[in-house]
Amino acid sequence: MRERDIDLRNRTPREVTPEELQSVDPDITMGCSASDVCPATWNGENRDWGLDDPDRKSIEEVRHIRDEIAARVEKFLDELSPGY
Repeated sequence: MRERDIDLRNRTPREVTPEELQSVDPDITMGCSASDVCPATWNGENRDWGLDDPDRKSIEEVRHIRDEIAARVEKFLDELSPGY
């Protein structure tokens, strides 16, 4: 992420709570983050992007995952705000 000027040194992953899921729609997961969460806690649509976990992957694989996330976020934002 440093290649994109994003500093993650002090960031750690955390679980999303059922209360947080109730406050968003749609829910977007990356492939594994909702496996322990009851779908009844989702407020609406859930989209699972099915991305690989970057843990223990080569730098090339991590870059590919990072770039795939960026592309999907851009596409999702275009869906929310067409024409911007």
